[in-house]
Amino acid sequence: MRLILLGAPGVGKGTQAKKIASEFNIPHVSTGDILRTEISNGSMLGKKAEEFVSSGKLVPDEIILGMIKEEFKTDRFKDGFLMDGFPRTLEQAVKFSELLEELNINLDKVINIVVDEKEIIKRIINRIICSGCKKVFKLSDFENDDLICNVCGSKLTKRKDDSEEVIKNRLEVYKLQTEPLVDFYMGKGLIENIDGLGTENEIFERILARL
Repeated sequence: MRLILLGAPGVGKGTQAKKIASEFNIPHVSTGDILRTEISNGSMLGKKAEEFVSSGKLVPDEIILGMIKEEFKTDRFKDGFLMDGFPRTLEQAVKFSELLEELNINLDKVINIVVDEKEIIKRIINRIICSGCKKVFKLSDFENDDLICNVCGSKLTKRKDDSEEVIKNRLEVYKLQTEPLVDFYMGKGLIENIDGLGTENEIFERILARL
């Protein structure tokens, strides 16, 4: 199964990505993870990427795509993959499609999790994260100020960028940069729009029904 996962910040992509990858026994591909691996391994592309990362600049698409190309040649990806967070722009989507064509790889589906903007803002404002194991909780589930993780016992905190102003800005960036990908993949007959309201398992069942 070869999949791309789309959706605005706060729709629950991370949770569903883990479930999908586990269900189909395919790697959950994050470009951040690939970057860190290549830099850690000291590969040629990793060294190039490190120059940009260390100076606080965005790593160019050509380097990211080069890393993905090398990864896709390994046995780890022979049974498929789930792309999460890439492509993020229309230009990246076009280049990624060209790369897949070059490698003779066909995408099966592009899953687009859809949630109303007001619901997204409400979700993110209500989100707290464990400082230890990084598990995500809902602030509304706690009756007092004793915000302790029931998994590892660490303190639960709110991310600095989980304010309403920052969220609205991130959603605006998403609309401008990433929403055009929905039309791009719809033109290829690959898009599956999934209602992102409900429990984690309900959303997961909807996704499975489309795959």
